[in-house]
Amino acid sequence: MKKIGILFGKERTFPKAFVERINSKHIDGIVAEPVTVDEVYMNKPCGYAVIVDRISQDVPFYRAYLKNAAATGTAVINNPFWWSADEKFFNNVLADQIGVPVPKTVLLPSKEHPDDTSSESFTNLKFPLEWEEMIEYLGGFPAFMKPHAGGGWKSVYKVNNWAEVFNAYNETGQLVMMFQEAVEFDAYFRCYCIGRKYVRIMPYEPRNPHHLRYVADFEVSDELMATMEEYVIRLCEALGYDFNTVEFAVRDGVPLAIDFCNPAPDADVNSVGKENFEWVVENAANYAIERAQQHEEGKMNLTWGSFVKEAVGAGEKKSRKTTKKK
Repeated sequence: MKKIGILFGKERTFPKAFVERINSKHIDGIVAEPVTVDEVYMNKPCGYAVIVDRISQDVPFYRAYLKNAAATGTAVINNPFWWSADEKFFNNVLADQIGVPVPKTVLLPSKEHPDDTSSESFTNLKFPLEWEEMIEYLGGFPAFMKPHAGGGWKSVYKVNNWAEVFNAYNETGQLVMMFQEAVEFDAYFRCYCIGRKYVRIMPYEPRNPHHLRYVADFEVSDELMATMEEYVIRLCEALGYDFNTVEFAVRDGVPLAIDFCNPAPDADVNSVGKENFEWVVENAANYAIERAQQHEEGKMNLTWGSFVKEAVGAGEKKSRKTTKKK
């Protein structure tokens, strides 16, 4: 019997529905359940063919547990090794490289020194930074400041002048921030992507209260919808995420990817709505079943994005050439 588990925290509606949906399909040799984490012994399999991770971003113990599980054969959705390495500033770098439009963005050092460091730890950092050059590059005010590795719209500031910039920056403590072009959008969409092939494009209004953000009615052309779907798959293929959301702000007919590092995206029925909830439960269940059926004992069953695979491939080719020269 191959077990599919879901690891979660406070959320209730999605995990319960996910487990029930898989079990209701009565797939021979497959069963789903909430994950039970018992004693974690080094290099010992956890007993799950597949685990859907909804909480390890907030619980370091779970992240370490999932890495052990992945190393011993569990297909973890999403890959805990890549998730640990990824962050939103790099996402923008990669998107630009693969031809997906993104807002202009600058990385800022943290306002306060990290623990156990001092000013001497920053010998290599230019001071002061050229703030005027940065805002000129971003296209002027307004602009956004947001954590380079954050989520949930925490510590996000819209700034309209220098006073607001430095007031916001002074509040960010040890957070590494991004200074980003503000996109005055005509329409906004949030897109689920599961398995790097199932995509649901949802009108989304980030300026509404959280429970009303999916209550939006932006109308765009079929061509633009197709472009967004293609960009979603392109991004998730490059990053290697099996379960992610991608957000687009549409400006003058061009969809700019705003946020696409959401490997544990909101899937609560009370915020995403019944139709979106039904879609994500059904497609997440089907994809988890696919991964369980593909699961091979004794092998690493993780998904890696094209960015990593191409980098590894290039390194191997270089190594082989070097060896031949010797």
